Amino acid sequence: MEFEELVEKVASGEIKLYQVESYTNGDKRLATEVRRRALEKKLGIKLDNIGHYSIDPDRLIGRNIENMIGVVQIPMGVAGPLKINGEYAKGEFYIPLATTEGALVASVNRGCSALTAAGGVRTTLIDDKMARAPLLKCPDARRAREVAGWVQNNLDYLQEKAVSKVTRHGKLRGVKPFIVGNNLYLRFEFETGDAMGMNMVTISSEEIMKVIEEKFPDVKYLALSGNLCVDKKPNALNFIEGRGKTVIAEAVIPREIVEKKLKTTPELIAEVNYRKNLVGSAQAASYGFNAHFGNIVGAIFLATGQDEAQITEGSHGITLAEVTPEGDLYMSITMPSLEIGTVGGGTRVPTQREALSIMGVAGGGDPPGSNAKKFAEIVAGAVLAGELSLLAAIAAKHLAKAHRELGR
Repeated sequence: MEFEELVEKVASGEIKLYQVESYTNGDKRLATEVRRRALEKKLGIKLDNIGHYSIDPDRLIGRNIENMIGVVQIPMGVAGPLKINGEYAKGEFYIPLATTEGALVASVNRGCSALTAAGGVRTTLIDDKMARAPLLKCPDARRAREVAGWVQNNLDYLQEKAVSKVTRHGKLRGVKPFIVGNNLYLRFEFETGDAMGMNMVTISSEEIMKVIEEKFPDVKYLALSGNLCVDKKPNALNFIEGRGKTVIAEAVIPREIVEKKLKTTPELIAEVNYRKNLVGSAQAASYGFNAHFGNIVGAIFLATGQDEAQITEGSHGITLAEVTPEGDLYMSITMPSLEIGTVGGGTRVPTQREALSIMGVAGGGDPPGSNAKKFAEIVAGAVLAGELSLLAAIAAKHLAKAHRELGR
């Protein structure tokens, strides 16, 4: 079929968007062009910029995207260098940030400058696990308790009979049962190496459900996710228990640096943080006791191919600021639920992989899991830089001025 004829048939609806590849002999780049041209014809618009890209549709369609018509381009800046004294991230790093918000990169960059001048950021990884919580319907609550107990006592058996069948990288490390009436929610926790791990734990959990149904024929497996995972929704459970990487970044910034680089004082930053991030957030019943975790997490996620919906949990966390006995500023950020990876998903897209390479974390680490942990420490350091800079701008009454100059 000729190109223009195919475009016409797609525009008219005679050929569905998802069927186009079967008419292009599997040529995915041509199919992408056909869909875009058909959309232009149907809607009477031009999509020239969406049609300009360097990535290969053959590497994306069927793995990362369906019905592809092109790309959306987001400006990417870089902040840094930021010195990090971590357990996995050691040295100075540049942080890629994809955003359309003027002043964001400049603000994070200023925070990086202050923290590096202060000797760097100390990062500590507290926990690392990905959760999936299937739902089982039991005859009654006592049966639910019995099943939960069996599962808790047979994790090694479930690893051997279920998890190891579907992945070489996943390790079942624990389970937290929740019983509501005759409903049993099993919140499985897995180690997932350098992958963020959602696909891995989803497939593994389904295999576990097969084993449980065979062992307990009167129990019915209803849903692979019972919403106690919790994935892509604001929630208290991940804020408390953590999901993905739980990481803390902290630093002591000498008074001289606060005054010269940030144009304010440790006392003012500490007071603004207390009254804004702690008291204000409590009044709002917010899961984010912070200034703008989501800004930095979102910009890094978009730059590096993370699951953008998990910015939700990434915005959870607490910022603390206090004046030390020596009169300097101590600041920390605690991120309970940073769900990231350096392999799989969107990290395969060449532009996103290049962004990961800026930080030296593209692909799998040696040993496995070390790259994702290193990445988590860099993200936490960048978030601390963003918090420090914004709180300083608010304390110094510079926030509106910065947005007038850089964000309009």
